[in-house]
Amino acid sequence: MKPFRYEHADTVAAAVTALAEEPGAAYLAGGTNLVDLMRLEVATPEVLVDVRRLTSDRIEELPDGSLRIGAAVPNSDLAADRRIRRRYPVLSQAVLSGASGQLRNLATTGGNLLQRTRCAYFQNVTTPCNKREPGSGCSAVEGYQRDMAILGASPSCVATHPSDMAVALAALDATVCVRGAGGGQGPDGELRIPLTELHRLPGDSPERDTVLRRGELITAVELPPPDFTATSRYRKVRDRASYAFALVSVAAALDVGADGTVRDVRIALGGVAHKPWRAWKAEESLRGAPATWDSFRDAAAAELAQAEPLPGNAFKIALARNTVVATLLDLLEVAR
Repeated sequence: MKPFRYEHADTVAAAVTALAEEPGAAYLAGGTNLVDLMRLEVATPEVLVDVRRLTSDRIEELPDGSLRIGAAVPNSDLAADRRIRRRYPVLSQAVLSGASGQLRNLATTGGNLLQRTRCAYFQNVTTPCNKREPGSGCSAVEGYQRDMAILGASPSCVATHPSDMAVALAALDATVCVRGAGGGQGPDGELRIPLTELHRLPGDSPERDTVLRRGELITAVELPPPDFTATSRYRKVRDRASYAFALVSVAAALDVGADGTVRDVRIALGGVAHKPWRAWKAEESLRGAPATWDSFRDAAAAELAQAEPLPGNAFKIALARNTVVATLLDLLEVAR
């Protein structure tokens, strides 16, 4: 590991300023992803600015019934919170499906959203990777493709986003609260970004994972007041039962009327794109349709019609379709 300097900022403003002024600086929260990348020399920050104690580690209920999750809330605390488990079970299930208990005790809400891809080529400094070294090429395009993206990829990058939690938050219409050097809209200069807009597709700049600007710091995540999100579920398909990243995952919430038609639905996919993939086409197809296996299959097919798989991961199309259908059928049983 290369030498680095450690700094502890006293305020959010000081941390933001420190990062903005130091080109080689990085934020340190739980460190469960960053430290691994530093050991591999994929990330080589010259300065680590500790921010864990600068943001809230509490989950607060707001007057309108929404929940504000501090960026420093450990993943284990988030999954165990009774309000989360009762009102937004998909989020608790997603968090518990990731990593191990020890890592969830350290990993934070803000850090989870900003973790970098687990693409084998990104983590191997001896291979070309546009995300690690822009312009060097994407080894996965002609290499090992099984874990790679089938939606929203580009010739520059076919890596997938690793977070389970982010997929659930995308399905829940969560909002990310951010502080930066220039301030923003909202209380205390916070900028508010819909979770579905936080992460980027690779395009020609795969080195940029999110829309955040240099120095901007996630301070909290807000969940809207619960509507039908109590009827929600997270399903993860992976190579082994624990400590494995998703080949495909589905976060979904379903509202079915007394006449058996879908009043509302939210679906997000993981393991298939450079970002948590909100299935807007599938949702549009389902609203007002009968809540049946045929409708669920057709909606999933409509979403996946835009998939562009590689030879080594074409199986993900059928896997994603079947996982969407199975998840919605499970929720249909709960809703009845």
